[in-house]
Amino acid sequence: MPRLAIVSAMHEELAAVLALMPDESRQAVAGREFWVGHLHGQEVVAVLSRIGKVAAATTAAVLVERFGVDRIVFTGVAGGLAPGVEVGHVVVADAFLQHDLDASPIFPRYEVPLYGTDRFATDGPLSERLAAAAQRALPGTRLHRGLVISGDRFVSTDSESRHLQAVLPQALAVEMEGAAIAQVCHDYGVPFAAVRTVSDRADDAAHGDFTRFVREVASRHSAAIVQALLS
Repeated sequence: MPRLAIVSAMHEELAAVLALMPDESRQAVAGREFWVGHLHGQEVVAVLSRIGKVAAATTAAVLVERFGVDRIVFTGVAGGLAPGVEVGHVVVADAFLQHDLDASPIFPRYEVPLYGTDRFATDGPLSERLAAAAQRALPGTRLHRGLVISGDRFVSTDSESRHLQAVLPQALAVEMEGAAIAQVCHDYGVPFAAVRTVSDRADDAAHGDFTRFVREVASRHSAAIVQALLS
């Protein structure tokens, strides 16, 4: 039976998804809790990826190798970078790039060594379904599609935000996990899609009420979008 993985980086978001699953059971693998159950009649594995690229890559590999998932959907938050990508908006990624990867001069900056590319596309049909689900679940919420960038640091200063906007002007938002999962899914040939709620503008005010935003806004967005995707 096809299995969909639903991955979150924050406890609050995963809890909101688990609340929708009537029969989940816990399995502990690689120091993580994987929750196997059903949602709207579909077999689902929900898991907390933890934060950062290495943790996300480990989670994705276990989902494929141990649980045999055939699709991965990531829900979470991100900092807005591009003009007009504001707090509360939703971004569905079309591709991911690692903004902190630099193997130059051997390889061009941002290019993943031995892959010949600096970015990995998400799955087109699954991303279309995810975007449509976001629009159904959150009518009136602004939706963006495009490049999202990942790195192993929380971007939270005006200077770094302006730098990323200058060197990667196509980037809509910045976060810490998506590019790693996208690369793992590329390696395994598993469709991947990701939706991010914009929690801040990745600037000096980014720390703000981040935890409260995740608890009160992003977690509700994640649950609503997942439910719309599967219903």
